[in-house]
This record gives sequence, C-alpha cells and structure tokens, in this order.
Amino acid sequence: MDETPTRDSALSRRSALVRLGGLAAAALGAGAGARELLGDEADAAESGPAAVSAGLVSCVLAPEQTEGPYYLDDHKVRRDITEGKRGVPLTLRLTVLDVSTCKPIKGAAVDVWHCDAGGVYSGTTVQGTSAKRFLRGIQRTNAKGLALFRTIYPGWYPGRTVHVHVMVHVSGNVVHTGQLYFPDALTDRVYRTRPYSRRPRRTTRNAADSIYRNGGRRSTLTLRKSGSGYVGSITMGVQRR
Repeated sequence: MDETPTRDSALSRRSALVRLGGLAAAALGAGAGARELLGDEADAAESGPAAVSAGLVSCVLAPEQTEGPYYLDDHKVRRDITEGKRGVPLTLRLTVLDVSTCKPIKGAAVDVWHCDAGGVYSGTTVQGTSAKRFLRGIQRTNAKGLALFRTIYPGWYPGRTVHVHVMVHVSGNVVHTGQLYFPDALTDRVYRTRPYSRRPRRTTRNAADSIYRNGGRRSTLTLRKSGSGYVGSITMGVQRR
C-alpha cells in the first residue's frame, strides 16, 4: 500500500469537527465511562513545568509524519472502535499537551485509524471496504488531556511496519498528524498468536520502515500487559494554531 500523503480540504475537516462537537459530551459520558478516562497514569500526573521536572510528564513536540492515503473525515465519536474485529485487545491511552505550557489540552479531538489483523483498512474502495468503518474513531480529551480507545493490535501489510495513524484537532484546526509504533519484540510475540499467525513472515520491521526512521522512535507507544491484551500509552506535545 502506498502511503503517499493525501489531504482532505480544511473545510471538510472543520465541518466534521463541528458535527463532532454536539456528540462529544455523549461520547465521553458520565458515571463509570467518564471515570475510566481517569486511569492510573493520568491520575498520577500533574501538569506544567513542575511535572516535567519530576519526570511525570514528557513535554516535547510530537514528530509530524505522513497522514497516509486512508484518512476519512466521518469517523464516529466512540471509545470502542473494534466493530467485532478479532485480535489481541489493545487499549490506547493518548495524552495531548500544549508544548508552550506543558499543560494538558482539554477537549482536543483525537482521531485514530489503523488496519485489522489481516492488514486491511476500512473505508477504502481499493480493498472493498468503502462502506465499513472498523478500527476508526474519535475521542475528546478530558481535563488531564487524555483520550482513551479500545481496539486491537494492528496487523501488517507489505512495505510498512506496524502502526496506528493519529491526528489531533484543537478548535477545529489540525495541530498534529502522526503515526504510533510498537516495539518489534512485542509485535513478534503477538504475531505468534491467532489470527496474526495465519500471516507469517511480515515484510517490514521498524528499522527498515522509511516513515518510522523519521521520528518513529519518539512515536513508539509504551506498552504494558493487561489481562489478555495490552495498554499502549504516549504523550503528544502539540502547538496550538
């Protein structure tokens, strides 16, 4: 798959985010759903330069990387983006900070999308999935700057290492476009299990991926085991526009 950058119009994205605004409160919800966003990493971290000095917060500009060809501006506002796709469970904990203040940004729209265990994206005519929207979604960050997604560990396809696409919008503007990566050793372990093991001998690892080489090390998720799956966390520093 060619990942030559493509751009939708700014107007189209702003329109999508305007529609998103009316749904965000319902998506974040109240009660147990809202409390779930305040997990152990988020609760432990304060904000601002003091937290940076204490090592609780990483306040650096997130590397910009290509959007790739499969961005859509109609992602659903939802936490669970699996739509029944099989794979090792993965929870993404994505924190957004303002690099000028090192403080979390509340209400940023975090947009993620990635392929399934077989290397297939939803929403594409070339793969016959144009009517589907699996493994795509948007969440608004809470007061700690945290957005949470439930998904599966991504698969692979020729020419690319394993990755998740991410885009951050603040006040209707795109402030970050990037990709999130996984340690090769962990991917090897995951891919020994089904359904990934049905497609052995992945072709591209991190060091051989031309996009990863341009900032991928700083865009690699910190992962920990959680039940039968993993939790992947990262802090993305952005500049407001």
